[in-house]
Amino acid sequence: MAKNINQLHKISNSTSRSIIGLMSGTSLDGLDIAHCVFQHSGPDTKVELLNFATIPYDIEIKSELRKLASVRNVDLEHLCNVNSWLAKIHGEMILTCLSEWKVDPISIDLIASHGQTIFHSPKDPHSNHSKFSNSTLQIVDGDHLAVTTGIITISDFRQKHVAGGGEGAPLALYGDYCIFSKAGENRIMLNIGGISNITCIYGDLDSSKAFASDLGPGNTLIDNWAREYFNVDCDHNSEISLRGNVNHDLLAELKNHEFFHRPFPKTTGPELFNLKFVQRALDNLAKPCDDSGNLVKVDSVDILRTLTQLSADVIVSAILSLDNYKSFRVYVSGGGAHNPLLMSEIRRGLQDQVDIGTTDELGIPGDAKEAVLFAVLANETVCGDPTEYSFGMKSKMPSVSMGKISFPC
Repeated sequence: MAKNINQLHKISNSTSRSIIGLMSGTSLDGLDIAHCVFQHSGPDTKVELLNFATIPYDIEIKSELRKLASVRNVDLEHLCNVNSWLAKIHGEMILTCLSEWKVDPISIDLIASHGQTIFHSPKDPHSNHSKFSNSTLQIVDGDHLAVTTGIITISDFRQKHVAGGGEGAPLALYGDYCIFSKAGENRIMLNIGGISNITCIYGDLDSSKAFASDLGPGNTLIDNWAREYFNVDCDHNSEISLRGNVNHDLLAELKNHEFFHRPFPKTTGPELFNLKFVQRALDNLAKPCDDSGNLVKVDSVDILRTLTQLSADVIVSAILSLDNYKSFRVYVSGGGAHNPLLMSEIRRGLQDQVDIGTTDELGIPGDAKEAVLFAVLANETVCGDPTEYSFGMKSKMPSVSMGKISFPC
């Protein structure tokens, strides 16, 4: 143990750190692996992305995870087995990438593993919220990752945030503030993953004003509907939804959910925004009949088009609700940035009042951003100073000393 502690101390005091950041989101499409080099910490953080890859999950992995992710009743034996099984797979994926990049694993100081979210349960929707507080659960065991790769691993970042009174998400605030703050420019970092979220950071560099919040569905409803009714993983290039029309009655019913009316910050996940959410909205619609008295069903293509519009409208509404929103520049990341219809509707909704770019312009490709941000959290864990941040009451949890440390042996 002393050997590992001494190694960690050496990493903490080094002038630079080589960190592998991992991210696997609610879309269950694969593992993002970002190889980064860090200097300094906090607002002075400098990061260089050396290598990046997304390793797709095969059918077997997706199948095993769909038995667990956002499901209220699971087989506990299966949960235990997948926790270690997937960690070993992630470890092997890392070693494969390092080999392809011709990077010696010995040169890597840390792995930062987000893990795979199985269930995210903020307090408000609990059936017994007077008894239970915020909670969240990610699998992919850090010890198995460390032993498989031989690299010190920091994992399970969200638990500290929950323990400190936060909701465990979104954690992008810390990384966004460290590496994307710029004097003189107000920025909105918009990530469109399964769930869409924003981080607002200000050009005066006042951390007490910065905040992050989930907004609602990003890709999750679109992907789930496409998979269920069109047997595809996602609506590639909006090819299906572009054939449909927005059903405005359904759109209004979807927007009627109380989550959209809560103030920032707030957090959510596919536990709420899933096909049952869509079906409830459909069931609540007035059922029109044709001339023969038969119920008219809403076309599945139109529903996909409407779900795309919902994601766009949720994002637009959030941005327009910000004070002095025209002073911000939006930088988009995540899979939703590749959805042409979604991005077109966001731009149309903002009516060119807000400039929109991507994080690629800032040196971090949008697809890599989330993995890089967890590498930032690992960097903060080993050498950051929580007193560098205030983030006001909005963040609920100013400390960035998150993550559990696992040693290789």
